[in-house]
Amino acid sequence: MASRILEFFGYGSDDTSSAAVAARRKLECPFLGSECIKTLNDRAPSGVCTLVSKKDVNVICCPIRLYDNSYQVLRDVAVLGFGKAVDLYPGRDAKSMPVVPGRSRIAVFGKRWGGELALPNRTTSGSYYVDWILARLDELGNLEDFLAVEVQSIDTTGNYRDHRQSLIDETEFSGWATAGFNWENVSKRILPQLIYKGNVLQRERLCTKGLFFVSPKPVYEKIQERLGGTMLSYHLQTGSVTFLWYDVGNAVPPGNIRPLVHMGTFTTNVTQIATAFTSPTNLPEPNVYEEAILRVL
Repeated sequence: MASRILEFFGYGSDDTSSAAVAARRKLECPFLGSECIKTLNDRAPSGVCTLVSKKDVNVICCPIRLYDNSYQVLRDVAVLGFGKAVDLYPGRDAKSMPVVPGRSRIAVFGKRWGGELALPNRTTSGSYYVDWILARLDELGNLEDFLAVEVQSIDTTGNYRDHRQSLIDETEFSGWATAGFNWENVSKRILPQLIYKGNVLQRERLCTKGLFFVSPKPVYEKIQERLGGTMLSYHLQTGSVTFLWYDVGNAVPPGNIRPLVHMGTFTTNVTQIATAFTSPTNLPEPNVYEEAILRVL
């Protein structure tokens, strides 16, 4: 699959404004306000936020890109789970924050907030982590209920090194990069983790709104495609899994960053996902291996 870099260190790859050039020279991620933490094999900061395929599909390939507007996705999830009147605080600080009448204090546990919280593994060693835990506190600071959030983009195959280097060097790049998208991870990694974590959280007495999964729009579409589009819709409840999918907005004037746009929400439950994932009805046509052998012969 061919692609091009659409967003580089937050700005459009064709943006030559002083702000965009400064971000590239400092290797700075504008969503973190510090050096880009997505690295290449040689440990150099990648800087690539979003690729656009030859079919003109934007694919966010760095999860940090999904934290635009000071972690807007967490506020979106908190509003869905706890209502509109929410205030988010780093987990260790939330209990000491003042109570605002009519508003919920939400303790946030995750990287650069209150630290990630581990889930027990199937075995006696090791741990699973969810990216975020949002915990609602009552007026006295006691834990009322909580929900979990996973944030995933997509890994790439091939490479975009030549295009990236041309942007660093401020030179022209013609053609397309060879970078594509590792959609196999939907089946190999993303869905198995959702099923496992969803089942663990379903046993939590206070996890009454389930697991939320935030991803780029094409990742959600691949999940639906892999599951055959057979999942039923449910209300938020223990054991529910809610998908929120996002895309980058339209082009903006130089020196600005495209907005992150919430494209949709869908709630099902972990049983629906597990059933669809293992369903024998979601199979290719008969004799596909025979036809592949004959084509080669």
